[in-house]
Amino acid sequence: MSGNTSTAGEERLAAQIQEIGFSCIRCGECCAGLAEDNNLVMVSPPEIRRISAYCHLSQEEIAEPYPESVTLADGTILTFGWALRRIAGDCRFFQEGSCQVYACRPWICRTYPFMLDGEELLVFPCRGLGGCISQEDARALARDLLHRRDAEHEEEEKVRRALSCPLPGEEKRLIVDSEGVKVL
Repeated sequence: MSGNTSTAGEERLAAQIQEIGFSCIRCGECCAGLAEDNNLVMVSPPEIRRISAYCHLSQEEIAEPYPESVTLADGTILTFGWALRRIAGDCRFFQEGSCQVYACRPWICRTYPFMLDGEELLVFPCRGLGGCISQEDARALARDLLHRRDAEHEEEEKVRRALSCPLPGEEKRLIVDSEGVKVL
């Protein structure tokens, strides 16, 4: 992708975001467990490491295996990726009404309530929608959306490569992420 195409894509997204409007009102509804799995935040191994370095917590304290699995014909259970750990349904980092890792929050949190599906901008329910957003902030959000999409595609490709290798024969519960296959 050339710089001009990227810039044009960023400008197009920024214009859409500005037209929709968004201003985070810090209600915390995206962090709190209002309904089952509505605040499930998938995180990649690099995001987990970044959060770990920031708050000096282990991977196990930050993330848990994604709750959905696939069972293969031989009974092997595969889980794809990680999610931020939750406590009583809330994100473990949502404390006293704010995010304790805001400076290094994952892509999903940075770009909510927006997401890209290919080139299409998806918008999810949020009380901050319709709020005033500056052109500069809309551009920054558009840039983050494009970076998120690229990071997610890279993660997906690495998971595909990990799955192309033989799975450990004796283990029956595995997690597959962009860094390979691990025993749970």
